[in-house]
Amino acid sequence: MSTAQHKIGSGFGARSTADDVLQGIDLSGKLAIVTGGYSGLGLETTRALTGAGAHVVVPARRPDVAREAVAGIDGVEVDELDLGDLDSVRAFAERFLASGRTIDFMIDNAGIMACPETRVGPGWEAQFATNHLGHFALVNRLWPAIAPGGARVVSVSSTGHHNSGIRWDDVHWRDGYDKWGAYGQAKTANVLFAVQLDRLGRDSGVRAFALHPGGILTPLQRHLPKEEMMERGWIDENGVPLNPDAFKSPAQGAATQVWAATSPQLAGLGGVYCEDCDVAEVTPVDGERTGVREYAIDPEQAARLWALSAELTGVDAFA
Repeated sequence: MSTAQHKIGSGFGARSTADDVLQGIDLSGKLAIVTGGYSGLGLETTRALTGAGAHVVVPARRPDVAREAVAGIDGVEVDELDLGDLDSVRAFAERFLASGRTIDFMIDNAGIMACPETRVGPGWEAQFATNHLGHFALVNRLWPAIAPGGARVVSVSSTGHHNSGIRWDDVHWRDGYDKWGAYGQAKTANVLFAVQLDRLGRDSGVRAFALHPGGILTPLQRHLPKEEMMERGWIDENGVPLNPDAFKSPAQGAATQVWAATSPQLAGLGGVYCEDCDVAEVTPVDGERTGVREYAIDPEQAARLWALSAELTGVDAFA
C-alpha cells in the first residue's frame, strides 16, 4: 500500500510542548473547536491555542465544570455537548451554525477509555459511540462551517488502536465485551475517520489528521482502578508514577494535536497518523506499539467505516 506515512523531520519530538510547536505562529482571528477542551490534554490545548491568539469553543458534557476549569483564560466560550447523545450533537451544531461563524481548527479531543460495559443511545457500545460516532456526527453536522475556511480536522486517537481493528461482525461488542479491545476499536475508528474525511474533504481545502498524544496520566484514566494501574507498572501504591520518564506532561501530550492543527509543515499533507509531533511510520502487526497499524490507515476500511457510521447516525455531509 502506497502511503504518506513517513516521518518528515519536523524538528520537534516527544518532549516538545504545545507552546513550543506554536512558536512564531499567530492565530489571531482564528476559531477552534476543542471537544473536551476543559480537562487534561484538552485544557492544555485550549490554553495553548488561546495563548497564540485563537478563539476556542469548548463543547462540554458538564458545562458548569468546564466554565470553572477555563475561568481566567481569555478567548474561550463553553457550550453544552454530550457526544453519546446524537440529539445533543445536533443541538450544539445547530446553535453553532446559527452564529454564522466558520471553523479553522476542529480538534476531536474528548473521549472515554476502558470503561465497564456501558450502552448509550440504541444500545451502542459507549466507547465506539462516544469516541467515534459522536465525533463523526458532529463533524458532518458542522461541515457547513468547516468547509468554507478549509479547516483542519484533528482526530485524537491513541496507541490503543494497536489493540484492535474494527470488529465488523460485532462493532458494539455484544458478544464477549473486553474494555481494552473496545477502546482499541474506537481508537482505530478515529484514525480511519481521518483517512476518509481527508479524502472527501480535500477538494474543499479541508485536511484531516489522526494522532497518538503519548502516555499521559490525566482524568482519562478515571475508569481504571488504582490496582490495575499498579499492575501495569504505571504508579505505586501512593499513586506516584513509577517511571516518570515514561509519561508526558499534559503540555507535552497536547503538543501533537496542536501541531497537527496548526503547523505549516503539514501543508499539502493529510489523512496521516502522527505521534511525537511528526508523521508516524507504519508498524507491522508483530512490531512494537509505536507508529500506526496498516489496518488503521487502509482506505477501503476507512470508506466502509464511513458508510456504516453514516447509516448508524443518519448523518453524512457528502451524501
